Amino acid sequence: MSLPAGILAAVRRGRWLDQLLSVVSLFGLSVPGLALGPVLILVFSIRLGWLPVSGANAGGTHSIDWRYLVLPSIAMGASLAAILTRMVRTAMLEELGQDYIRTARAKGLSETAVVCRHALPNALVPIVTVVGLQFGALLAGAIVTETIFSWPGLGRLTVSAISNRDYALVQGCLLSIGLTYVLVNLLTDVVYRWVNPRMRG
Repeated sequence: MSLPAGILAAVRRGRWLDQLLSVVSLFGLSVPGLALGPVLILVFSIRLGWLPVSGANAGGTHSIDWRYLVLPSIAMGASLAAILTRMVRTAMLEELGQDYIRTARAKGLSETAVVCRHALPNALVPIVTVVGLQFGALLAGAIVTETIFSWPGLGRLTVSAISNRDYALVQGCLLSIGLTYVLVNLLTDVVYRWVNPRMRG
């Protein structure tokens, strides 16, 4: 969602859609998952009754009811999506003001081709870097989110191990989180070299 939202905000700069997305992203940046989680539970679970409060209910042998994923996903991803949306908007605005974009428009290319084929590939370089860095924040936020929503995951297991003073389990959880973060950063570097041809060779 962040990529198309940021592109639309850059293309529609100064218009109502850009202002609306700016307000929404500012709200996402201002409210941390620790505060957003209880609010989502209060509104959508207790007041409206649309979604379950917490936990994970298996809908079958190898499936999980998607309703249990909605609130934790929103609470954990809202601030990260807001940051990424603003980053995409800033990168796209910088590229749309370059000389090669004016040249592409002067050749008679459609606005879609100018944005998607010329501006977006060059704007992806800083965006990929931010996505890789955000994964570390995602792992840290999972601990808080899983605790709030009683979701069985690595974050909640880590908190439980700390409470029970199970140091071996704590070390295993931290090792898993660290290895995952290193792997994601390695993949980010690979994608970065693929997106930016100047890094090859």
